[in-house]
Order: sequence, then structure tokens, then C-alpha cells
Amino acid sequence: MTKINLLPWREERRQELKRQFFIVLAGALLIGAGAVYLVNMNVESRTEYQAQRNQFIQNETKKLEDQIKEIKELEKKRESLIERMQVIQDLQGNRPEAVKVFDELARTVPDGVFYGLLRSNGDVISMTGYAESNNRVSNLMRNLDASDLFESPNLSKVQSGSKDQAANEFDLTVKRQKPASEKEG
Repeated sequence: MTKINLLPWREERRQELKRQFFIVLAGALLIGAGAVYLVNMNVESRTEYQAQRNQFIQNETKKLEDQIKEIKELEKKRESLIERMQVIQDLQGNRPEAVKVFDELARTVPDGVFYGLLRSNGDVISMTGYAESNNRVSNLMRNLDASDLFESPNLSKVQSGSKDQAANEFDLTVKRQKPASEKEG
């Protein structure tokens, strides 16, 4: 019988399998390293994308905060303007009041009575003046009480004049009546 020595062939086969194993191992390592590299690149790109989104949100938030500050400043200016407009409207609305008061004071003053000083404090008008007699002061008080614009005349002082001065000095306060619309409101 012929003797065939299979040992070298087995050794070659073993070497071939070992070489194939290392090639497959190297291929698997390369594929694994490539996969890890691709996953790493993907994670880094997503992280960078999220960082850009976060930066965009922060920039937009800052813009909105600036707009909110500007809106608050505009609201303050608006409130200030509204207050000024209200004051102007009140002044415009009260302009005829002073004319009415002076007109009514002129209508109610009887002959022989002269005003020296008129002061207004809210709804109370204080007057200092001179009258030829106490009867004329009484007539003034009656006229003021009968007026639609005034109420509650109060005489606080009547002082007789000296021999050189024939007039009596008087101090009088009167309240302005509120119109019916203000009383109801």
C-alpha cells in the first residue's frame, strides 16, 4: 500500500484556515471600527445640530426679551400719555367752570358790595370784600344761596370800617354745587 502523508496537507489546511480566520477577524475589526466611527460621526453631527438649535432658541429668546422690555417701556409711555391726556381733558372740561363761577359771582353781587380777594380751594370759594352796610352783605348771602351754582354761604367776619372808611369788611365762604350728573356719578 501506498502511504500518503497527509500531515503537510493538514498543516497547510490549518495554516489556510488560520489565515482565513485572521482575515475575517481583521475584516470584522475593520467593519466594527467603521461602524463605531460612523455611529460616532452620527452622534457628533446630531450633537452639533442640537447645539445649533439651542443657540438659535437662545438668540430668539433674547430677541423676545428685548421686545418685551420695549413693550413695557411703550406701555409706560402710553400710561404717561393717557394720564397727560386725562389732565388736559379735565382742564379743558373745567375751563367753562371758572367762567361760570365768575359770571355767577358778578350776577349775585348787589350794588354797594365790592370783592377784594377771591380764593378757590376745591369746591370752597373764600371771598373777602367791602360792603356799604350789613344789609348789603345779607343781600349778597341771599343771592348766593338762591344761585344754582352756589350753596351754603357762611359769613365768618364782618368788621366795621373806620371813620375814614365807610365800608364794612367781610369774609365769606361758599361751596360750589355739583351738577346733577356729578352727584349721580
